Amino acid sequence: MKVAYFVHDLSDAAVAKRVWMLQQAGAEVRLAGFRRTAEPPASVAGIAPVDLGRTRDARLISRAGSVLGALARSPALGRFLAGAEVVLARNLEVYVVAGFARALHAPRARLAYECLDVHRLMLGRGLAGRALRGLESGLMDRSGALIVSSPAFLSAYFEPFQHLSQRAGLTALVVENKTFPDTAPARAAGSPAGPPWRIGWFGMIRCRRSLDFLCDLARRRPDLVQVEIRGRPSYTEFDDFDRQTAAAPGVSFGGPYRPEELPGLYGALHFNWSVDYFQDEGNSRWLLPNRLYEGGRFGVPPIARTDSETGHWLMAQGLGAVFDRPEVGLEAFLDALTPEAYAALRAGHLAAPQGLFVMGPEDCERLLAAIGGPDAAGGRRLAPPASTLIRA
Repeated sequence: MKVAYFVHDLSDAAVAKRVWMLQQAGAEVRLAGFRRTAEPPASVAGIAPVDLGRTRDARLISRAGSVLGALARSPALGRFLAGAEVVLARNLEVYVVAGFARALHAPRARLAYECLDVHRLMLGRGLAGRALRGLESGLMDRSGALIVSSPAFLSAYFEPFQHLSQRAGLTALVVENKTFPDTAPARAAGSPAGPPWRIGWFGMIRCRRSLDFLCDLARRRPDLVQVEIRGRPSYTEFDDFDRQTAAAPGVSFGGPYRPEELPGLYGALHFNWSVDYFQDEGNSRWLLPNRLYEGGRFGVPPIARTDSETGHWLMAQGLGAVFDRPEVGLEAFLDALTPEAYAALRAGHLAAPQGLFVMGPEDCERLLAAIGGPDAAGGRRLAPPASTLIRA
């Protein structure tokens, strides 16, 4: 199965994960996309990508211009799409490019849409929101598959806004943001099981309310909490992220990280901050973030909200520390937490099935079958993950 994959950010680590999943299921993958970095990556999961140009986070007008530029260059994508049986697009901005290029160069290819975020503009009742949803709907009419990372995207957005159940020719599949399988065992927590409790906030950092709360708590209660922040901040969402983190005692920011650093990073934590108020009436409530699976794979209990899909997921599994209002209940919870109670909380995570957090062969094959049709999978098989994956 030949898959032409269009992405919104070639430097996004999740893109490499998706390419790898398709390859493990037996697909031949080609990659084209925009980037947020100054220079395009030379290789993504062993593939030399086609660079569609640079875009910038949160600059929708600039990104729209990049999309138009890519559309203008679409005749040059003929070679990229030659022989493609599936055209897969990650997020709406490249869905437009992929749909147009497919119509020109590979009209018999099956079009598939991978939606990992629903931007707040998509929920608006005004002209912009209706126009964007209309554009998305028209592309979905021409598509055979929809891939999302959380079931709440289907129930809260695609059903009420795009009438998903009425689209008989569209296969919808939830592919959670599970981690790569790895033979390296998870490391036990390196910090003593007692205060100060070390809370990690890793990944895409874009929630101002979370940052304000964690900085304030660490400043007021250095005896109780230390906060470690790692990843890529969305600087447009903060007044001065670097100044705020540097000025807060007990808070440290270590910048981006590589996947091979995860055992050591999570091994030094007691808790995994999995609260997000960034787009509180939509995306933030619906998503299941990468950090949920990364932390779970290393046995670090998450902190989450009850009124979010992350909280629902954790409560269904009997895992984590879930609060109606973390900014109200967390301090008292940590004050009362004993080493014995924490050990029991962590033991629950270490005993959880590894398949909750780590992708296996069936995840890869279900993905390829959804985007390519029921006969698409069946190539190479991924070796089953080792049983030590989430055990210290």
